[in-house]
Amino acid sequence: MDFDAAIQYLHGLGHEMLTAKLGLANTERLLSALGDPQDAFDRVQVAGTNGKGSTVAMLDAICRAAGISTGLYTSPHLISFTERIRINGKDASPELFARSVDAVRDAALLQQRTHGALPTFFEQMTAAALFAFRFAHVQLGILETGLGGRLDSTTAALANTVALTPIDLDHQEYLGSTLAGVAAEKAAIIRPGVTAIIAPQSPTAEEVIMARCLECGVMPRFATGDVAVTGACRDGRLRINLTTAHGIYKGVCLSLRGRHQIINASVAVELAEALGERGFSISHAAIIEGLETATHDGRLDLRPGSPPVLFDGAHNAAGARALRAYLDEFIDAPVTLVFGAMRDKDLCEIGVSIFPVARQLILTRPDNPRAATPEVLRQAVPPSFDSDRIAFAPTVAEALTIARRRTLPGGIICVTGSLYLVGEALELIMRTED
Repeated sequence: MDFDAAIQYLHGLGHEMLTAKLGLANTERLLSALGDPQDAFDRVQVAGTNGKGSTVAMLDAICRAAGISTGLYTSPHLISFTERIRINGKDASPELFARSVDAVRDAALLQQRTHGALPTFFEQMTAAALFAFRFAHVQLGILETGLGGRLDSTTAALANTVALTPIDLDHQEYLGSTLAGVAAEKAAIIRPGVTAIIAPQSPTAEEVIMARCLECGVMPRFATGDVAVTGACRDGRLRINLTTAHGIYKGVCLSLRGRHQIINASVAVELAEALGERGFSISHAAIIEGLETATHDGRLDLRPGSPPVLFDGAHNAAGARALRAYLDEFIDAPVTLVFGAMRDKDLCEIGVSIFPVARQLILTRPDNPRAATPEVLRQAVPPSFDSDRIAFAPTVAEALTIARRRTLPGGIICVTGSLYLVGEALELIMRTED
């Protein structure tokens, strides 16, 4: 199987959310058929509602700065499937990606014959990532949980170090309609014997997490709240002093934008220190270097140009609030907002947070079967918003054209909502720059 055939095969499995099926049995059988590749390296798993991607990006950068060979598994991708499997900071090569998918396909087809069910897209992608990590001889696999935790495929890897970023309501159709229910699903990644790092949580979520820790006999470690902001760059990068029980990190200029990154940085540092206790050599200098060099495309990702474009996957209420806080604090230029989202999101709550900041609002639909139409998005616009400042675009390409035309001199375009929108827009803009 070559790379193109691997992509065609994955597409044939159906959309990862529309075909999602929570449960560990398929992934466990796949991994067993592949010789349990996850046992060849240490594993870290990060779950939560917001901040997972930024946290694993920071941890990966810290570990690479320390000379540790890493594999990083994230989802979804923005442009290329290879973004989901990163080896030592680089997307998997087409050859490694194809080799891994090929091995997993054979195991999946055998499983279908013997057990009557073909593993889903995400189950096969998770197995492929773990296979690729073993093939590349990584020392540490860093896994971003896809959906929930208790029954997410990444949980089958049985990571010995886990973390929970802030938990909020999201994906209620899969995880439950209450915050306590969602927290229980995510907290289930905590098992007896693991090291568990916990970000600041709401009282409801914290109560659920503490009960899970008590049940498993795990003493949680809380991400430090001892962080002082000592300055900020104009584009929203903060300079901080961060103190933990094991170290003091002064004058750190976070590479990822926004005040919400303080919590993510705190979790990443606690994870790095925990890995140090497990035998990994991670210096004070490596932790600082990782925090100052980490990258996370599509999340408060500011690209220069005329006008500049800010990409951010604010796909739920908490993400929308974080984006609004960033725009209010660091962007004083007129904002043209290009927005598209999945129809199962809390569109009204997202809209209340970010639509009022827009001088111009363009509603569009990314190329995704779950995407809301512009007409549906219109219902999420606050009644007080001037309708003359709203435009509708049936495609992302048309939305970008309208945005450029409507953006005032000195203004900025912000593309936000679904990460599928961000990826599609980013690819279009990169293509025009070539």
